[in-house]
Amino acid sequence: MTYFLSGLSAVALTAALLATPARAQDARDGRTSGASGDIVVTAQRRNETQVIHEGNLGVLGNKNAGDVPFAIKSYNSALILNQQPQTLGQVLENDPSIRTTYGFGNAAEQFVMRGFTLFSDDIGFDGLYGITPRQLVAPELYDQVQVLNGASAFLNGAAPSGSGIGGSVNLMPKRAGAIDLFRATANYASGAHVGGSFDVSRRFGDGAFGVRVNGAFRSGDVAIDDEFRRTEVIGGSFDYRGTAVRLTVDLAYQRQRVNQLRPKVTIATASIPRVPATNRNYGQPFTYTDLRDVFGSVRGEWDVADNAMVYAAFGARDGSEQGIYGGITVNDAVTGAGQGTALYVPRTDNNEAAEAGIRVKLAGAGITHEFNLGASAVWQVNRNAYDFRYGPGFAGYATNLYVTPAVALPESTLVGGNLANPFPRTRTQLTSSFASDTVGLFGDHLLVTAGLRLQTLNLKTYAYASGARETRYAEDAVTPVVGVVIKPLAGLSLYANRIESLAQGPTAPLSALDPVAGTTKPVINGGEVFAPYRSVQYEVGGKLAIGAVTGSVAVFSISQPIGQVAADVATPGFVRYGLFGEQRNRGVEVTLDGELARGLRVIAGGAVTQARVRDTPGGVFAGNDAPGVPRYTANANVEWDLPFAPGVTATGRVVQTGAQQVDLANTLELPAWTRFDLGARFVTVIATKPVTFRVNVDNIADNRYWASAFDSFNQSLLQGMPRTYKASVSVDF
Repeated sequence: MTYFLSGLSAVALTAALLATPARAQDARDGRTSGASGDIVVTAQRRNETQVIHEGNLGVLGNKNAGDVPFAIKSYNSALILNQQPQTLGQVLENDPSIRTTYGFGNAAEQFVMRGFTLFSDDIGFDGLYGITPRQLVAPELYDQVQVLNGASAFLNGAAPSGSGIGGSVNLMPKRAGAIDLFRATANYASGAHVGGSFDVSRRFGDGAFGVRVNGAFRSGDVAIDDEFRRTEVIGGSFDYRGTAVRLTVDLAYQRQRVNQLRPKVTIATASIPRVPATNRNYGQPFTYTDLRDVFGSVRGEWDVADNAMVYAAFGARDGSEQGIYGGITVNDAVTGAGQGTALYVPRTDNNEAAEAGIRVKLAGAGITHEFNLGASAVWQVNRNAYDFRYGPGFAGYATNLYVTPAVALPESTLVGGNLANPFPRTRTQLTSSFASDTVGLFGDHLLVTAGLRLQTLNLKTYAYASGARETRYAEDAVTPVVGVVIKPLAGLSLYANRIESLAQGPTAPLSALDPVAGTTKPVINGGEVFAPYRSVQYEVGGKLAIGAVTGSVAVFSISQPIGQVAADVATPGFVRYGLFGEQRNRGVEVTLDGELARGLRVIAGGAVTQARVRDTPGGVFAGNDAPGVPRYTANANVEWDLPFAPGVTATGRVVQTGAQQVDLANTLELPAWTRFDLGARFVTVIATKPVTFRVNVDNIADNRYWASAFDSFNQSLLQGMPRTYKASVSVDF
C-alpha cells in the first residue's frame, strides 16, 4: 500500500508540473478565464448532477417524478464514475431507503427495500425482466440506476423470482449522447485490485445514428484478506433517431469470478458473536463463484401520429454459473467455534422477455388523457443441480469464526441432478396485458391514473434426479392501480396511490438452519416452488423542487407472507420449508438532494420502518419485529467544490443503520452502526485534455460491525466491509 501511495503521489506531482494551471475564479460569476480554465470548469460541472428525478415506469413510460404518484429517482453515470463502485450494491448505498445483503453462501447481492428483499434476478434491464445478470452486476455498463420505491405489479408486471415487493431497480445501458466521448480510466482499490475502463461514444449522419462502446476489466485481491475478484464487461449500443422512428440495439457481456468469498455467518447461539477484525476472512480456499452472462435487447418506437406512439422491445440472456459455496454456522458465541459446510451448484439460465404497446395522448374541453395499451411476456428456463459436500452424516467440518483453519473440501454427501449436464428444473412463463388512462384536469394540476393488468403465471417444475415433470400451475390475477397527483404550486406535487405486488411464490432453499437443532440441514422439499401471492400497498407523499434542490416524503404500508423452515418429523436430518404468517411494514421516507449553494451539493435522506410479524401459527411471534429490517436508515453524501482550490472537489458520506432483530423470537438484536467515507477529486488540463484524479476511502475509521441480519431462510449476519482505498485517473481525449 505504501508503494502505491508513493507512486500515486509521484503521478500527481508530475501531472501538476505538466498541467496548464487553472486560473483564479472570477468573483462575479465563479468562472475561470482562459481556454484551460473553461475546460476545467466544464469538466467539473459535468460531475455535478448525480441524481435525476425521472425514470422508466414500465407501462407509463419515462416520466418526471413530479408527474407520477410514485417515488422514483435515478443515480447516473457521473455518480458511478466518481464513487468508483465495484458492484451495483455499492451504487445503491447512496439511497437512504436501501440496504444490501448477500444470498446464502455465495456472492449474490440482494437489496432490502422498504424492509422486503429484491433479488438480483428481478432487476430490470431497460424495463425488461430476466435480462440483467444474476448475482452480481458490474455498474460500469450503465448510464442510470433507476429506483422505484414501493410495489410495481401493474407498472412492471410480476417479478419472475418472487421479490420486489418493496421496490424495484431498473438499469439503463449507456447510449450515444449529443456530445462525442472518448474516455479512458485506470483504477486501483485495496488490497491489490487494479484495472481500467474505456468509454467511446459517437453520432453520425447529422446525429441520426449513434454508437457507444464501453468496457471494464478489474482483477486482484480486495480489502478482505485472501478474497479475490475479477470482473470483465463490455457493452455496445447502436441507435437510430429519426423524425418518427427510433431504434436501439444494446448488447453486453459480463464475466465475474470470486475466490474465497467471506460468507455470511449463520448463528445458532443465544448471543451475538463479537465482530471479527474488519479484514478477516473466515471463508475457505476451496470456495469460488464463476458467473458468465451474454445479454441484450432490441427496442423500437414509431410515432404513428403527433399524439400516438407504438413501441416494441425484445431481450434475451444466456447465463452460466457454477461455484462451490461455503457456509459457517457459529455454535459458540464466545470462542467462535462452529460448523462449516460446502455446496457445489452448476446452473444455466436461458431467458427471453418482450413487450409491445401503444401510447395515445388526447386533449379536449380542458381535459387531457394519456392512454396506454399493451402486453408483455417473460420466458425463463433454469437448469441446475447440487452436490452437498457436508461429509459423513451431514456433520460438515469444524471451523472457527476468529481462527479459521484451512480444510480440504469435504466429501460428497448428497447429489441432486446431473452435475455435468443439469436437467431443466423450472420453466416459467409470465404473460400479461394492460390498460391505463391518466386524466389531467385544471391544466394538468390534477392527474388521476387508473389501470388494470391481467397477469398469467405459468410454472413447471422438474425432478432433479430424472428431469420428469413434478408440478405445474397456471394462476391468473388482475392487479389494479389508482394514483392521484395534485400540483397546487410550481415545483410542488402531492400524491397518493394504491397499487399491488404480485410475485411468483418463493422457492424452497436447498439447505437452511434447523431452529431446534441449531445446525444447517438440507431441506426435504428443496426446490419446491410455491403458488404466487400478492399484497396491497397504500402510499401518500409529496415532492418539492426549489431551484436546484429537490425534497420528497413518503408514508407507506405493505405486507407479504413469511417463508420459514421447521424440522421434518418424518425425515430425521432434514427440515421443511413453508409459508407461515405475514409481515407488514409501515414507514416514512424522506430525501433531499441538489445544489444547496454554488459548489455545495448533497444527497441525503432517511427512513423509519416498523416491520411487524402477524398471523403466525398459534400466535407465536405475532407482534414481533421482523428480522433483518433496521428500525431506521439514514445517509448523507456531500460534495464541495473548494473555492480556494479551483478544480478540486472534496467529498464525504455518512451511512447509518439502526438496530435490527436477528430472529423471529426477538431474542437477538444487532446494534446500530455508522460508517464514514471521505474522498476528493481534482480536474486539471494536461496537453489540452481534461484529466480527473479521484481518491476515495470507504469506512475511513475501519469500523467493525455486523451490517445486516436480513436472510430469507437463516439467522445470518453479514459483516461490513473494511477500510477500502480507491483511486482512479480518467482522461477525456
